[in-house]
Amino acid sequence: MRTTDYNISLDPQIKQQAEEIFADFGLKLSDAINVFLHKSIMHYGFPFDVRYPSPKADLLEAIQESEQIIEEIKAGKREGYTDVSKFLRDILDEGDDDEVHR
Repeated sequence: MRTTDYNISLDPQIKQQAEEIFADFGLKLSDAINVFLHKSIMHYGFPFDVRYPSPKADLLEAIQESEQIIEEIKAGKREGYTDVSKFLRDILDEGDDDEVHR
């Protein structure tokens, strides 16, 4: 099979980690890249999802809660903080009863 050369720039640490993984399969990095390209052709695009990982449920809940608090402050239904130390005391007091706060 005839081949062509193509130069790419890689992060040295990423290259090393990938080479170690593919070596476990008996592949060189160029072999793995060829597999990726063949699968991309078969799928007419990336052979895997390309997107940010989904945030965890507790992070989404915290984001929604903070958005609600901001809206309540804007609507005058909740008082905003003008004192950082009060803000920190309130945050630390909202923890579970079993947690130890410093």
